[in-house]
Amino acid sequence: MTKEERHEIIIDSLMKHERVQVSELSEMLDVSAVTIRKDLSELEKQGRLYRSHGHAIKTDPYINNRSVIEKEKLMPSQKMLIGAKAAELITPDDSIIIASGTTIHAFARCIRPKHHLTAISACLRATEILGTMDDVDIIQLGGILRHSSLSVVGEFAKAPFADCTCSKLFLGVDGIDPDFGITTTDIREAELNKVMMRAAQKVIVLADSSKFMRRGFSKIADISEVDLIITDKGVPEAMRERLEERGIELIIAE
Repeated sequence: MTKEERHEIIIDSLMKHERVQVSELSEMLDVSAVTIRKDLSELEKQGRLYRSHGHAIKTDPYINNRSVIEKEKLMPSQKMLIGAKAAELITPDDSIIIASGTTIHAFARCIRPKHHLTAISACLRATEILGTMDDVDIIQLGGILRHSSLSVVGEFAKAPFADCTCSKLFLGVDGIDPDFGITTTDIREAELNKVMMRAAQKVIVLADSSKFMRRGFSKIADISEVDLIITDKGVPEAMRERLEERGIELIIAE
């Protein structure tokens, strides 16, 4: 078998399974682990995969912080579908917590209050959108403005949650890794999200398919602490199965 043929088999296996182990590839292709590591190094240089601790995945999992203006341009139609599906979960006279992120912006645009809605919001744009609706009472959190996301963080943002509880938290994230958990690029936002999770009866993550197998700088929680993930049809079947095996409900917005 030529090197090029091995490379194609490696990439094909990666497309099917999201992650491939050096030991598994060595056995499957009947070559040494050293040869496989060299193959993976070449494929990584070509930008076809990302190496990490004895295995390879499709893309670099580590996410850099980006501005909200830049992120708004990424997968807008998928975000609107996710937002619409999330909005269906709001019940009459509901009380919810709204975190931050561009998928959260899409969610806010899709909300149609059922009789009356109380929303605690960290997201300035979501507050602005909901502020046009007569049947919504908005508690806008204070704190330090995070310019890249147009949301608030810090101790003042956390304070109100000592005295209130809500039925649902709608949470945007930068990364979802079944083994590592849900993450964001900002440690202050992660700390606020943890407080929000404790104040909510149900944690609902809104994330397009590009967020899967990615990691931000700061961990918010283990995947087991999430009740529901709403995403788009771009999530691979293998990932869906991994999440369902861990008891995470997954809704595909189409």
